[in-house]
Amino acid sequence: MPYFHRVATSRAPPARRDARSTHSSGQSFQQLRQACLCKGVLFEDDDFPASSASLFYSERPPVPFVWKRPGEIVKNPEFILGGATRMDICQGELGDCWLLAAIASLTLNEKALARVIPQDQSFGPEYAGIFHFQFWQHSEWVDIVVDDRLPTFRDRLVFLHSADHNEFWSALLEKAYAKLNGSYEALKGGSAIEAMEDFTGGVAETFETKGAPENFYEILEKALKRGSLVGCSIDTRYAAESEARTPFGLIKGHAYTVTGIDQVNFHGQNIKLIRVRNPWGQVEWSGAWSDSSPEWRSIGPAEQKHLCHTALDDGEFWMSFKDFKAHFDKVEICSLTPDALEDDAVHKWEVMVHQGSWVRGSTAGGCRNFLDTFWTNPQIKLSLTEKDEGQENCTFIIALMQKDRRKLKRFGANMLTIGYAIYQSPGTDEHLNKDFFKYHASQARSKAYINLREVSNRFQLPPGEYILIPSTFEPHQEADFCLRIFSEKKAITQDMDEHVDIELPEPLKPTSPSQETEEEQQLRILFEHIAGEDMEVTAEELEYVLNAVLQNKKDIKFKKLSLISCKNIISLMDTSGNGKLEFGEFKVFWDKLKKWTNLFLQFDTDKSGTMSSYELRIALKAAGFQLSSHLLQLIILRYADEELQLGFDDFLNCLVRLENASRK
Repeated sequence: MPYFHRVATSRAPPARRDARSTHSSGQSFQQLRQACLCKGVLFEDDDFPASSASLFYSERPPVPFVWKRPGEIVKNPEFILGGATRMDICQGELGDCWLLAAIASLTLNEKALARVIPQDQSFGPEYAGIFHFQFWQHSEWVDIVVDDRLPTFRDRLVFLHSADHNEFWSALLEKAYAKLNGSYEALKGGSAIEAMEDFTGGVAETFETKGAPENFYEILEKALKRGSLVGCSIDTRYAAESEARTPFGLIKGHAYTVTGIDQVNFHGQNIKLIRVRNPWGQVEWSGAWSDSSPEWRSIGPAEQKHLCHTALDDGEFWMSFKDFKAHFDKVEICSLTPDALEDDAVHKWEVMVHQGSWVRGSTAGGCRNFLDTFWTNPQIKLSLTEKDEGQENCTFIIALMQKDRRKLKRFGANMLTIGYAIYQSPGTDEHLNKDFFKYHASQARSKAYINLREVSNRFQLPPGEYILIPSTFEPHQEADFCLRIFSEKKAITQDMDEHVDIELPEPLKPTSPSQETEEEQQLRILFEHIAGEDMEVTAEELEYVLNAVLQNKKDIKFKKLSLISCKNIISLMDTSGNGKLEFGEFKVFWDKLKKWTNLFLQFDTDKSGTMSSYELRIALKAAGFQLSSHLLQLIILRYADEELQLGFDDFLNCLVRLENASRK
């Protein structure tokens, strides 16, 4: 799979404004719709065509699907009928219950829903077969337009649909999200928190119900009051358990939505209840407080109405909070602000966003278990300058997200196992090397390395400077990432990998023949032997002598220097401009060659005769070149082999080209 580098950036997130248009035409939703209205045609989206390419990439449809517009399915289609509610979410033939659980949760927050589903569209007079939806992607909002052709079989929607067959907002939202991720198939399998973040740009927190805080009920109650999106699920131990039904009617490995929380007086006792919804629109909990359970007979009609209790098989049900913790394993909460759900105070948060990449051979170093390469990962300095009010520490949240993995599924990409570590800064502005991590322990780190799209944790550390290192668990794994840092007080971040500095020693002054050392006299004899009568070395003569000398060295792997490489060397050393090297120029180059040879041997740590591309950063720095990660990646792409190794000829060519460029 080809991998394209994105230059790392560190900045504050953009202010809330209109979402960025993404259609390949460069036109906005309004412009595209107006063009269709003027032409009297219905919009057809070439970016996401009504074809099998938009459906599946690894399989064929099980039955022949027919793409139809809502007006071809029903007589009077409506975009939203009686408000967008959780009851409009009924799962179809696609394994995207995680997405549907998030959509159902989204309907509980009117402001968030209005952001995702703009209100300037309908099947009314302005209808042109085009709709649009807005999603948060890696610190910005994007506007996704779609035409309203939907996959059907026998005039019924195949995928997500509303309980009312005349309503189409949910089906079109699913299509827009499929377009965002490349296809409908790309939506198979996932975590509800992923879509929740895409609907809000919020901050995710995950709780294990068995080890949740004592005030977990209050946490959930506060989350729902604040408009947070909340989902829950039951773990599976092995693949065969997926979608297996428990004795009480719950589905393992399935995403549910938490839609309400309340208490009821039952025989003089306050019973904590929680309301949950299955996105299938059916199949419910059958235990205590289920729709038809005897407990409801002891509850008066007014209280039942307050709790919106019905005996319909609509996928939504109440259960006691005690049973909820016993039967569900995981709760995911997406808060619209980073305020702790255990805290009553509301804070204004500072947010910094860093966009970066893990690139094989240069910045994909893996976790601390791989000490030889861990230090090559991107490094971000975090300066915590102010304590929290009345506290000794600074509170901050680190959220590390791997980008576009779902979109890349068609190319064989899966979610990588990611995490991060935080170290006390030694006070330098330079990229830290292997020795630092060999002798210093981390101050904090993500709870675990896990194969989720985002890993986020809340920390409290004393004011000071820290180095944050995001990484994959295994080295050599490539991905782009978005790192968000939320802090209660102002924090400053600095990319440690973008500094470029060149410090080259001045060339040695020539010595007279009478003052030459024995080594220099031997070098003069060699020079006179190859230079001929004109006492100058041409590129061809230099090619001959360097290949003869270097190929005899047993401790370095050397293929052959080309004539072009030797012309580059002469271009670097030729002070007279005649395209040849005089003895003084040849001697200066020979001194460089010895130093570069010693550097190569020093960083050939396994004595294989080659240098690892991961060691190239520090080897180049020792030679006087401190390069940014982007420049380093370009060099590795040019000079390293498939095994991420450089022979001495590659190393020599690299140094000559760098020094040539720096002296111009």
